[in-house]
Amino acid sequence: MALKKKKITSSDASRKLITAIAPKSPISEQYRTIRTSIQYSSVDEEIRSIMVTSSGPAEGKSTTAANLAVTFAQLGKRVLLVDADLRKPTVHHTFGVNNLKGFTTVLTKQATLESAVLDTDEKDLYILTSGPVPPNPAELLSSKSMEQFMEEIKEQFEYIIFDTPPLLAVADPQILANQCDGSILVVYSEKTEIDQAKKGKELLQNAQSKLLGVVLNHKELKNNDYYYYYGSK
Repeated sequence: MALKKKKITSSDASRKLITAIAPKSPISEQYRTIRTSIQYSSVDEEIRSIMVTSSGPAEGKSTTAANLAVTFAQLGKRVLLVDADLRKPTVHHTFGVNNLKGFTTVLTKQATLESAVLDTDEKDLYILTSGPVPPNPAELLSSKSMEQFMEEIKEQFEYIIFDTPPLLAVADPQILANQCDGSILVVYSEKTEIDQAKKGKELLQNAQSKLLGVVLNHKELKNNDYYYYYGSK
């Protein structure tokens, strides 16, 4: 079933979307390197649904998720960015849209996927905002409705990127990690504590998630912030 397009009218998505506004920048090139690493991270199965998380708050996971979604869309692939942070959602702020309906209203059958997904100014990139913050995020993510949602979006999109809450804060990302083809852990240079990063990795492994790798952001080199990707072992 074809999705109804709703054009985002915001003049600029956000300065956080550097891959869209400055695709030739060094940082954008690093995001493309991450994209390539993801594509070659598994020879046995195609990685299509990807969860992006971090061990703690304000470590750059939402920015990473959004820019990865842009880079995949730039390949001409149909991409959906889902705001699965049902505690402190940000995707609607990044793209300058309202959050009256979205992920939660689709899961609770108050809205169809077609009516909730929004088209963006970036070709082939679509977003699904979080929708109203629910009282029971973990229960929603582990529901039968979530299973149906995953089946439906995989029929309509080639890549799905999930932006999730921090691992050490709530159980939500562990629940979602088990339903995605792979996970990416974001760490912030000189801010994320090693023990927290190790604990985050352990939680993903306990959830039987395929850890695709770790993104180290805000690492300063030659007066520029670069993003590096390290494959997991």
